[in-house]
Amino acid sequence: MYGKAFAPEYQGELGSALGVNSSYEEVLAKASQAHAEAGTSLERSRAALAVAEANRRLGRVAEAGDAWRESYRSARTAGEPGAMAWALWSGGTLARQCGTLPLARRLLTHAVALADGSGDRLAHGYSLAGLAETGRIQGDYAAVAELHEQLLEQGRKHGEARHMVWAMSGIAQMHRNTGGYDKALELFEESVRIAAEADDHRGRAWSLRGVADVLSVQGETERALTLLSEAEEICRTMDLASALAYNHKMRGNVFYRAGRYESARETYTLSLREFREMQEPRGIALSRLGLAKSRARLGRDQEETLAELATLEKDFTRIGLRHARDMVIAFREELTARPAAETPAPRSGATTPRYPAVPARS
Repeated sequence: MYGKAFAPEYQGELGSALGVNSSYEEVLAKASQAHAEAGTSLERSRAALAVAEANRRLGRVAEAGDAWRESYRSARTAGEPGAMAWALWSGGTLARQCGTLPLARRLLTHAVALADGSGDRLAHGYSLAGLAETGRIQGDYAAVAELHEQLLEQGRKHGEARHMVWAMSGIAQMHRNTGGYDKALELFEESVRIAAEADDHRGRAWSLRGVADVLSVQGETERALTLLSEAEEICRTMDLASALAYNHKMRGNVFYRAGRYESARETYTLSLREFREMQEPRGIALSRLGLAKSRARLGRDQEETLAELATLEKDFTRIGLRHARDMVIAFREELTARPAAETPAPRSGATTPRYPAVPARS
């Protein structure tokens, strides 16, 4: 069993004033006011943490970076290792969002250690979850699959729906990326259900995106687009800038798989602009890959495409995105296998690389 979703990153008085579905402009306004009125170092740390998270979700990278560092300094002044752990969790999550994955791992590893020593179970769980997600994004499935399962069981044990949705979606994503589409769809749909019942709008939006992705791979284009429109509405209501950009990138993927290359090009161009405004390298690179593939299908000079793919391969290698790098390699091989004019559109899921199997959820 599980209760309604809650947001432990909003602490102190902010914890009672804000909820998991508060818009991030509202969070930023209230947290900024709380920070201005803070009377102790711990209060300043808690308010700065909420400021950091609001700015991160709104795509304001520089402001988020300043805020989590201030939160950490204030927590250190207060001698509160739990609050220090939350600040490092925020910083590690921001680093992952910005594509600096080695830094994300370092910050989150320190957060785990501080949380463990402080006895703050939620900070410990969120920091472990951040490490697991970072490894998953890098494609290091063998290292993090078991951790995802453990975190899911912890979420069930303590009735934390938001954490259950996160872990289940991560497991589903690994199944999807290794070709286990039926299992991925089952888990994503369960995530949608749990998020809806727990009133976790953000978790529901991300889970809907996962369902749409799998349906698209299986050829159900219109259903996928409908679900993405539903998720987009949630993103706009909650000011989820990063999630909205990833929603648009996924819409580009859906159009591309359906052979609607002009629509794909337009949508990837939109997501690329959004990611650039947020200074989010991972999203930028993924959108550029989609755009390069769409332009290739629309008759772009093959040598220009190959040059861009070479640049993207270097970018993905630098960021540490193994799955995305393998997609670049697979598309280049497909593109050069025959003359460009004769290259057919890829089959759904054809460029998805295979990794070791992920253990099924018990």
